[in-house]
Order: sequence, then C-alpha cells, then structure tokens
Amino acid sequence: MKNNGFTLRKRLRSFGYAFHGIFLLVTQEANAWIHCFAAVCVIVAGFFFDISVTEWTAVIFAIGMVLAAEAVNSAVEALADRVTQEYDEAIKRTKDLASGAVLILAIAAAIIGCIIFIPKIVLWLS
Repeated sequence: MKNNGFTLRKRLRSFGYAFHGIFLLVTQEANAWIHCFAAVCVIVAGFFFDISVTEWTAVIFAIGMVLAAEAVNSAVEALADRVTQEYDEAIKRTKDLASGAVLILAIAAAIIGCIIFIPKIVLWLS
C-alpha cells in the first residue's frame, strides 16, 4: 500500500469510516444490539448505585472491549462469507474462534458487573 503522507483531510476521512463502522455495528448486527442493551442497563445501574470513578472505568472498559470484539467478529464473519458461501472447515474454525473471543470478553464483563453490582444490590435490599 502506497503511503501518500499525512494530511488532516485523510485523518478526518478515516474517522468518518470508523464512525460508519460503529453505525453499521449498532444498526445491522443483532448480537451488537444485545450488547448495547446490556450496556445501557449497566450504565443506568451505575448511575442508580452511584458507582465510583474506578468502577466506572472498569464498566466503560468492559463495554468498549465487548463492543470492539463484536465489531471484529462481525468483520471476520462478513469477510469469510464473502470468500465463499460453501462449507469450509477453516472458515468455520475462524468464525468460531472470533465468536469465542466475544464470548470470553462478555463473560469477563459480566464478572466485572457482578463484582461491582452484587454488593451494592445486596446492601440496597437490606
């Protein structure tokens, strides 16, 4: 790939492409809708329970990681589907690994949520 140098216009265009990718993720990927719904619930809970700055940092990082992984997974799946519509064991393995990465991060995010919110919920209920 030829490098034609840095320009502000090219950088702004790159951000435009990236924001379009986020738009595609949240408007066209059903699994991303689930993650976004969970993120909204967690953010509302964060305000309700008045979580600390450190807890917000963990929550925002977890949300960002899950959504970023979902975006990468969606990109891998789209590219794999473009390569062939026929069954291919290597493509299946690649898609399974990518979706497994999302699941790992979603489980980690859920654990972070439990660590932060379960004590607050227990205290609130008592």
